Amino acid sequence: MFGASLSRILLRKLFDDGIHHIRCTSTRFLCNQNQQVFPRYSSKVPRSWFNGSYANRFPPLNDPLPDLKLPRCLPDYVDPCPTTVTTLSNGLKIASEDSPGPAACIGLFVDCGSIYESEQFTGVTHLLERMAFKSTKNRSHLRIVREVEATGGNVGASASREQMGYTYDTLKTYVPEALELLVDCIRNPVFLDSEVQDQLAKVKTEIGETSNNPQQFLLESLHPTGFSGALGNPLMAPELVLEKIDGSVIEKFYYVPKSTYVGGDFRYRADSQNTHVALAFEVPGGWHQEKDAVTLTVLQTPMQQTLMGGGGSFSAGGPGKGMHSRLYLRVLNKYQEVQSFSAFSSVYNDTGLFGINLTTGSDFVEQAVEVAADELLAIATPGQVTELELHRAKNATKLAVFMNLESRMIVTEDIGRQILTYGCRKPVQHFLRAIDELTLDDLATLAQKILSSPLTMGSWGDVDQVPSYASVSQHFRAVN
Repeated sequence: MFGASLSRILLRKLFDDGIHHIRCTSTRFLCNQNQQVFPRYSSKVPRSWFNGSYANRFPPLNDPLPDLKLPRCLPDYVDPCPTTVTTLSNGLKIASEDSPGPAACIGLFVDCGSIYESEQFTGVTHLLERMAFKSTKNRSHLRIVREVEATGGNVGASASREQMGYTYDTLKTYVPEALELLVDCIRNPVFLDSEVQDQLAKVKTEIGETSNNPQQFLLESLHPTGFSGALGNPLMAPELVLEKIDGSVIEKFYYVPKSTYVGGDFRYRADSQNTHVALAFEVPGGWHQEKDAVTLTVLQTPMQQTLMGGGGSFSAGGPGKGMHSRLYLRVLNKYQEVQSFSAFSSVYNDTGLFGINLTTGSDFVEQAVEVAADELLAIATPGQVTELELHRAKNATKLAVFMNLESRMIVTEDIGRQILTYGCRKPVQHFLRAIDELTLDDLATLAQKILSSPLTMGSWGDVDQVPSYASVSQHFRAVN
């Protein structure tokens, strides 16, 4: 026992002496580094872990050190750079906005899409999108690829029913070269037969893949079913017209836009265990009715936490995604036979579509369609949506807006499409205020207006089990 006590005494002495030696060495080094701050708290008294003396000589880490100058903190809010719009003598509008960082994105957007196709030009818009950045009068396709690679850039093209966009993402150093190449590709395409035929073959493959995707196939089919005129033109080129398209047809492409919403029923019989159904109605006014457009965005956006939301019985976005939306809580959690159930929208300048698409087994499709009709009617009924649901939907919509604006290419597209639609670029605060001002009455009023239009209905699979168009329309006659 005496030996053990002596060992503890010797170990304690060695420990204190060692700490004293190390601390004194560290003190000399640190004092040389900062003669003004550290000496106030230094001491040659051995530091002990047992008497609490460390806390008496050194301040807590959350207290600022005296005489230590720190840089100013950034403000809580910094005004975003404004969008400057310049109109040239030829009517071309140039919208520019400063952005931090070394990268820049240039976009060129035009009022051109499938709504401008006449019968002889059906499918040209789809092919135009694929012919972007191909050979021009001044460059071969290979040279275009090499020049983009040399700048570390990324180019892209997108086509919708009303607008087309071309973008070039690169470093700010290469903006002049990027702008010149972008203009050349848009103004001077030559539509070589070899390149046209190559893209036609790829379009055929794309059409085949879409036919095997029931939801995408149905959403595309709703337009020729629900609209008469320009918006009824297919965005994806029909396979029957591909043989008629060549470079000369693309060059002769010209405008004829006009659309009338009529509603209707589309059915595609397929050998499948599941049946897919979409119910849609017109969104009158489209983007030009700004308040209704904002209301619709809160009602349904790509985020799955919005008011209606929905999704599949299995969430690919991770645990909890979409589980607070109305359609998840009221449908997917309640009816195990339903595999997917979600809201969708396609909005254009003066009109649009809004509705629900669903996937279920053939033996449950009749009940699922009735559930979809009930959910649409519930949104149009005052008192059926709670303040909590609306508050959550507003926050989710704001989150979606901010997440999208983190991408340079999305910001560029937003600027271009707003200029085409509104003639100016409205600041994000404008839309955030519109979201905050939204009320439950606004939701119910818009839903009633939408459901008062004729029904557009599409189905894929065992369509014989899908209720008739007349019987489904009957559910909404009270709104009409």
